[in-house]
This record gives sequence, structure tokens and C-alpha cells, in this order.
Amino acid sequence: MRLASRRSRMPPLNLLRAFEVAARHSNFRKAADELHVTPAAVSHQVKALEDYLGIQLFRRRTRALELTEAARACLPRLREGFDALATATALIRTHSGRETLTVKVAPSFAVKWLGRRIDRFVSAYPDIDVHMDASPRTIDGRAEDGEENLQSNALPAEGDVAIRFGMGNYPGCRAEKLFPVAVTPMCAPALLKSGPALRDPEDLRDHTLLHDDTLDLDDGRSKWEMWLKAAGVENADVTRGPHFNHAALALAAAVDGSGVVLSYPLLASADLAAKRLVMPFTLAIPLAPAYYVVYAEAAADQRKITAFRNWLFEEARTFSSSPG
Repeated sequence: MRLASRRSRMPPLNLLRAFEVAARHSNFRKAADELHVTPAAVSHQVKALEDYLGIQLFRRRTRALELTEAARACLPRLREGFDALATATALIRTHSGRETLTVKVAPSFAVKWLGRRIDRFVSAYPDIDVHMDASPRTIDGRAEDGEENLQSNALPAEGDVAIRFGMGNYPGCRAEKLFPVAVTPMCAPALLKSGPALRDPEDLRDHTLLHDDTLDLDDGRSKWEMWLKAAGVENADVTRGPHFNHAALALAAAVDGSGVVLSYPLLASADLAAKRLVMPFTLAIPLAPAYYVVYAEAAADQRKITAFRNWLFEEARTFSSSPG
């Protein structure tokens, strides 16, 4: 009877969840991103919890939220409670014979490479339900949508595995290099026939340059400038041409004949194989960042993660050894 009475006084779970996420980020907007709601909704849920409990949980500052003493005291126990709920949910899924694997992956990699192959994993492991979340927060430094992305957030919230593009330094997680990357110019075959000549790198001065802004994540310098300098082209204007905040968009513009894109043959593999794109030059410049498979150390032995990790590396080996 006492237990039932205690449960009846529990605030709604969604209010507690909004508070825990907002406290972890110290920011309503970032909490809203994780919960897939608006910042106003998070603010309203936290206010409703404060009204329910009759205490203040946050001091609202100009740029951040500050926990009150009461909030700091209860937060560790609340997180223990959510961890217990997650464990219980995992046990239920285990006993039901099915598991859910959430994979966080950059949108362009999801569209241009992983999404074309994921059906093979599903066929091999029909008892694992894959939830593929195309998250721009899997790119170090600046997300694929241009928003700042802190490297310390190695494994995005609610994800089992992340395929990250970056330097591989993710404390608390295992990070295994899946693909090194290099960049080279690519364009539609029609551009070689109908546009200005494109027989020598110097000819790029007469073409529209398409910019994939996700390339410039390390020091802010244009990779077009880097490639042209390596090709012996000096003093070229690399500021001209449209910019794209997704690699897939830049490649699509190149397929449509809008100009010459500097991008990864890895992402363009299907377009290259189908002759929608060609590489007019042989020079490819390797980049320091690479694609990494990232997962929590504590989860390394989970069957679903081991299965996906092994399958992914086998697909990578098959792809890398394929002709062309």
C-alpha cells in the first residue's frame, strides 16, 4: 500500500526525462535536439515539473541553465532510475527474441554508401531491428548541417553505434578506422563534351567549382585551394562557385552538370560506376580525417554491436577490393 501511494505521487515520466536531458546539456535547445521536440516544449515540461514539485530546478541564465541545489541533489538518483529503465527495456527485448540496433551516421554517408547495403545486414540478422539515424552530429568540429559539433560527444545520444567522420579520438569509446578518405575533382561526362576543355588542372579556372563545405573541418582552409596547389595551379580563385553543407548535395549538383566538385570517390562510388560522374584527373589528395566505427567500451561485447561491426568491416573489405 505504501509503495502504491509513493508511485501515485510520481510526476509524469516525460517531465522527468525533459529535466534530465536539459540538466545534462545545460541548454534547452540542445535538449530539444535530443528529444526531437522544440526548445519551448522542453521549457514548458521543465516548468510543469517545477510546478508539480513546488521547487525551482534551474536558474535561467543568458547563455545557459544553472542547476539549483535541490536539482543537483536529486539528479544522480534520477539518472540511476533512467539507467535501470533502459536495462529493463533491454531485458524485455532480449526475452522477446528481437533486438534494436540504433546506428548514428552522417547523412551523406547514409545516403551514398551505407543505405545501399544495409539490406544485406537485415537479411543476415533478421532478429536485429536496425534504426538508422542520419545525424549530422557524427562529424567532428562542424556538423554536416554547419552547426557546431563538440568532439567530446563521441557517441550521440540514444545510439548504439556511430559512424563518425573525424580524427578518431573519442574518449571512453572504441574507434576503429573504417575508411581512409581522399579527394579528387569529379564532374558529369557531358561537361567534358560540351563545356570548356578539362584536360589539365589549369583548365579548372574556366569551370564552376562546387564546394562541399564539410571538407573544411580541420583548419578552415579550402580543400580546393589545397588540391589545386598540389596540382601545380597557383593563384586560382577558389572563392567562386556554390557551396553545399552536405556532401550528397554537392555530388548531386555535379551529376546535374552544374560544375566540378571536389569530393570523395568513396561517396561517389555508385555515380562513378554508373558513369554519372567521371574523374578527369588522377591526382587524389588524402585527408587526415577518416570514417570511424565508434561504440562504447562497455557495450563492445554486445551481440548486436559485434554483429554489425563485423558485417560493416566485411562490406568495407569487399568494397575496397572491388575493381574500379
